[in-house]
Amino acid sequence: MHHLLIHSREQGMNKNPSSSPPAGQKPALKSTVPPQSRFQVDPVAEAAAAASGAAKTPPATRSSRAGSRASEGTTAGEEAKGRFRVVNFLDPSGAPADASDFAFNGDTVRSEASLHSSTGGLSHFSDTHSSTYYLRTFGHNTIDAVPNIDFYRQTEAPLGEKLIRPSLSELHDELDKEPFEDGFTNGEEPAGAEEIAPKVVSDSKGGTVKFGWIKGVLVRCMLNIWGVMLFIRMSWIVGQAGIALSCGIILIAVIVTTITGLSTSAIATNGFVRGGGAYYLISRSLGPEFGGSIGLIFAFANAVAVAMYVVGFAETVVELLDVNALMTDEINDIRIIGTLTIILLLGISVAGMEWEAKAQIVLLIILVAAIFNYTIGSFIPMKSKEPKGFFGYNAAIMMENMGPDFRDEETFFSVFAIFFPAATGILAGANISGDLSDPQSAIPKGTLLAILITGIVYVAVAISNGSCIVRDATGDDNDTIIGPLENCTDAACTLGYDFSICKEGGCKYGLQNDFQVMSLVSVFGPLITAGIFSATLSSALASLVSAPKVFQALCKDNIYPGIRVFAKGYGKNNEPLRGYVLTFVIGLAFILIAELNIIAPIISNFFLASYALINFSVFHASLANSPGWRPSFKYYNKWVSLAGAVLCCVVMFVINWWAALLTNVIVLALYIYVSYKKPDVNWGSSTQALMYNQALSHCLHLTGVEDHIKNFRPQCLVMIGYPNARPALLHLVHAFTKNVGLMICGHVRMASRRPNHKEMMSDQVRYQRWLLKKRIKAFYTPVFAEDLRQGAQYLLQAAGLGRLKPNTLVFGFKNNWPDGDMRDVETYINTIHDAFDLQYGVVIIRLKEGLDISHIPGQDEFLSSYEKAPGMKELLVAINIGKDTDKDSSKPSSQSTNTKSTSPQLSIVDEKLLAASQQFKKKQRKGTIDVWWLFDDGGLTLLIPYLLTNKKKWTDCKIRVFIGGKINRIDHDRRAMAALLSKFRIDFSDINVLGDINTKPKKHNKEKFEEMIEPYRLKEDDMEQEAAERLKAEEPWRITDNELELYKAKTNRQIRLNELLKEHSSTANLIVMSMPLARKGTVSSALYMCWLETLSKDLPPVLLVRGNHQSVLTFYS
Repeated sequence: MHHLLIHSREQGMNKNPSSSPPAGQKPALKSTVPPQSRFQVDPVAEAAAAASGAAKTPPATRSSRAGSRASEGTTAGEEAKGRFRVVNFLDPSGAPADASDFAFNGDTVRSEASLHSSTGGLSHFSDTHSSTYYLRTFGHNTIDAVPNIDFYRQTEAPLGEKLIRPSLSELHDELDKEPFEDGFTNGEEPAGAEEIAPKVVSDSKGGTVKFGWIKGVLVRCMLNIWGVMLFIRMSWIVGQAGIALSCGIILIAVIVTTITGLSTSAIATNGFVRGGGAYYLISRSLGPEFGGSIGLIFAFANAVAVAMYVVGFAETVVELLDVNALMTDEINDIRIIGTLTIILLLGISVAGMEWEAKAQIVLLIILVAAIFNYTIGSFIPMKSKEPKGFFGYNAAIMMENMGPDFRDEETFFSVFAIFFPAATGILAGANISGDLSDPQSAIPKGTLLAILITGIVYVAVAISNGSCIVRDATGDDNDTIIGPLENCTDAACTLGYDFSICKEGGCKYGLQNDFQVMSLVSVFGPLITAGIFSATLSSALASLVSAPKVFQALCKDNIYPGIRVFAKGYGKNNEPLRGYVLTFVIGLAFILIAELNIIAPIISNFFLASYALINFSVFHASLANSPGWRPSFKYYNKWVSLAGAVLCCVVMFVINWWAALLTNVIVLALYIYVSYKKPDVNWGSSTQALMYNQALSHCLHLTGVEDHIKNFRPQCLVMIGYPNARPALLHLVHAFTKNVGLMICGHVRMASRRPNHKEMMSDQVRYQRWLLKKRIKAFYTPVFAEDLRQGAQYLLQAAGLGRLKPNTLVFGFKNNWPDGDMRDVETYINTIHDAFDLQYGVVIIRLKEGLDISHIPGQDEFLSSYEKAPGMKELLVAINIGKDTDKDSSKPSSQSTNTKSTSPQLSIVDEKLLAASQQFKKKQRKGTIDVWWLFDDGGLTLLIPYLLTNKKKWTDCKIRVFIGGKINRIDHDRRAMAALLSKFRIDFSDINVLGDINTKPKKHNKEKFEEMIEPYRLKEDDMEQEAAERLKAEEPWRITDNELELYKAKTNRQIRLNELLKEHSSTANLIVMSMPLARKGTVSSALYMCWLETLSKDLPPVLLVRGNHQSVLTFYS
């Protein structure tokens, strides 16, 4: 749609309309243009725009993403200094701008016309690469865009369409470099539905029903708060608790609802509010765990509340019917009337929000009329009403009713529990937040005003009831006082009536006995009945609308499986018809029970749980101190909100302790489920903000504490390349760092040409997510460098944060070193030297099959983690996995998995490599970890196997320790080592002292070693000194004869150790061996590599370990 609109506009603006390209194609350059003309610009004038009307683009077109690039032309006489963004613009008068008016400067195009239009009309222009219209800026056209609200919209913005600001690449990259192809920043890709959505919004805007704060919030809240309690329970509460305590009960309820109202207002004004009411507010503040659990029970509570209100209505109707007028019996009549009522209410709701709003207005008028009817009646005392307890306003009655008179085992708390549900309607307006024209303004104004008005009315009715009606009356005209007043002390006695017989019970009138006493007081009794009907039906209608709206929002977020079917909306208002039907079914089920005394307190508790979490959300968000928490409603306080949350919890237990426990159990169960499922959503919740705050403060506190040996942890920097390229290395290191120490997966990316930083950043997000998906507790850190050594130096120096910094470098052994370039070996060995220079411990892992599996096709399901869930658009930047522009230390295995073509049959070598790569992922067979602790490096060689044996997968493996010693002191050395290990509290199965460690190696093994080093020898004795020095300078890895002679004993030891390893540890699950050290600058790289090769070849998995010679074990407490 947008493509067509903008092409038509360009065609209208082109000088020669007949030569303009067809819609949907990029305008072609003239064939006569020489190659260098891409640096020349021809301003495109808008000829005949006014005549054709093409210049008058509709607002929707002007604000939309441009679907095509502006046409590029050339002018032979003018050369630009750089590459231009070609722009189209129009003089405010509508006349075309003359080409001679243009002055070229850098990447902007300046004109007389633009100077005028910058202060005149809003003119837009098209950028050639991002295909976006920008405002004309500061009197000249530039690709840089001025601040605009449309840049900050989300892609699914219902109030307007998202514009894309020019990306940093477009403003910053060199002119000959192609900008980011897709033009989307922040990883946002519009899905087909989202591209169409703005059009649908604009089309349907005329018919969408949106409510203001009075109709949408105030009316709904007042109707919901003024429930049936006002007319048939308020008088009884005053009779039981007295005027003072009744006002106290109302005040506590109003305090709870006011604090919650303030908190709701704060959340509602902290950004745009969509549909979903309480669920939306809580989930976007506290995250999906709390939001999901509350959303479900809140929607359910509203659905059951429909049944509660309808049954209240049906009961009143049945009471009014004569016994002879009953259809069957009372309980079935309630069911029949309730069913008919809910069908009628469903019809009103399904007819649309406009009809429902009209019905609410009518019901409010009836309700207000009933309240006025009572008020006027209270000032008109009638002689006929006095026997029933109504005497008009009287100070004696007021003083008598001031204190409590609890009967029938009622207490303050039980009376409070009966009243509080009357105050639970404050979220009625917020629940239809999606249908409000300006929820940020409407929710605070409407909710708080409704609480104020209803609170005043409740207090006024309580005082009025207590001031003009006595607690007990017989209703008998003959109970007038005859004789002296000594025995009669009640207020009624002063008014000429003696109701003392009521103390024995049995009276039917007065505050304590007659629920319908307000009908008696009123001018016109049936109007109070109409008020009761209005209160129950309006509350039922509000709940019937709230439940589907909240449930629809919950379903859209896809937090729970199998309920997305209810997310679909119908019609111009996106009505959740399926949700209405579900609410109807739930409501009907509870109406048929017709006994709601058990379910009513649970509903109150569900509402209170929601209020508690809304209050807690505000406290939590304020505590997290996130820059994103800046509500425009300022009249809130985090401590008041916390007090409100605590108060809500207290009230829950006061109302009904078992219902409160049940509510908490349900919320907790749903919370645990959502936490376990980890829905793929990111709403920027305060939980994330607080987590960041805590992590930052803990890191800073940790930095202020000196390291202690007891708290030493191996914090590993693993040179792994792509995390899925070397699974064995990843799983083995993770086995001893998981929940113990830090693990950073370092990846040195060696760029063959200009480094692609965008790709590296997107890879960082993608591979980190892959690690999380695989439940590997590690951080992926890639760097660009010229070679492995330089990249490792960057990582060794800069990786980590404060005390969370690596102290051990972990490598894979370079198995293919004899076949490669010896410069790579030089780099590899120098990286080890660098680690020791920086006081790192070093671990080299060798598997005889090898580690790198990135060349094997289809071995990893990496793509499954790359699939984008709806909530992850902000996190994942769209990239093509198969397109790898860098030459890496390991190519990603995912390259081959991108294609679905059948992979060729694997070779036997690759099959063995694949099997070996997964060996540390599964539980290890019963066996041993052989620790060859030949040199004391501080204890790292012993600590790593100990940490391994603590893990579930390695529990069946026992530690065997091998040490060097003298033949005549074997027992002594064994006892000494056993004593040391027992002091370290490290379990071992056996200690072997190797007395024959210094025996000369076998001759054929020595010959093999000499064959291995032959190609790398300098052989300086066979050439002139100058030539030898020059060759050594060019190829520093060369082994000199002098060096070979000097380290002959050490060489023999490595050969001998390999023989001993094969003899003693050929069946071990893992060998952990002290790594030989080579003095820097004295031992050549080739000789050191040959030592490592000789020592570790043809063995089970080997860890060559060398700590930094600082103690990592202690036996002191």
